[in-house]
Amino acid sequence: MTPDLLIGISAFAFVSSITPGPNNLMLMSSGTNFGFRRTIPHLLGVSIGFTAMIVLIGLGIAEAFAAFPIAYEILKVLSVIYLLYLAWHIATASAPAIDDAKAAAKAKPMTFVQACLFQWVNPKAWTMALTAVSVYVPPTHKVSGLIVCAVIFGLINLPSVAVWTVMGAQIRKFLSDQKKLRIFNVTAALLLVASLYPLVLDVLAYIAKN
Repeated sequence: MTPDLLIGISAFAFVSSITPGPNNLMLMSSGTNFGFRRTIPHLLGVSIGFTAMIVLIGLGIAEAFAAFPIAYEILKVLSVIYLLYLAWHIATASAPAIDDAKAAAKAKPMTFVQACLFQWVNPKAWTMALTAVSVYVPPTHKVSGLIVCAVIFGLINLPSVAVWTVMGAQIRKFLSDQKKLRIFNVTAALLLVASLYPLVLDVLAYIAKN
């Protein structure tokens, strides 16, 4: 990769990783409800799962979507449905009281494996990965370019999404009772739903066109 390409992919990785999206909103919510330490598996699952996603897409999944575009549209619909379910779960689940150790131990944040698998129904992750592979991986050096792209994204994505987890853990200090925690969870759920707005418009446009 040329220096200009490395700078471009690094900038894209940072901007796309640090800005709000399903992963970051859910990590912030988890940091608030469970604290930073218990959210670490979720955090690592997001970063490692997304890095693996870039590699797999670069090795052929992108071509499969190009050959069968309807499959990508179906994935979008399934992603919307699943994220709406997660938003409902965040908004209505009983938040563990910060001062109730027994309730906090019973409640469980997203696991490493769940966070890895979640990337495949995360519309922002798909957009990021497809853009990274199609724009920043040189076709003449596909394998080496793909490895460099994945490594750069992994190194930048992890601290970027960790910022949201830290923010959530800091917010936790100000939510001293269940009512405040519930208000936060409902707000986080609404923001998650709002993040789906571009995707819903895209799906509706595809339906209208066909």
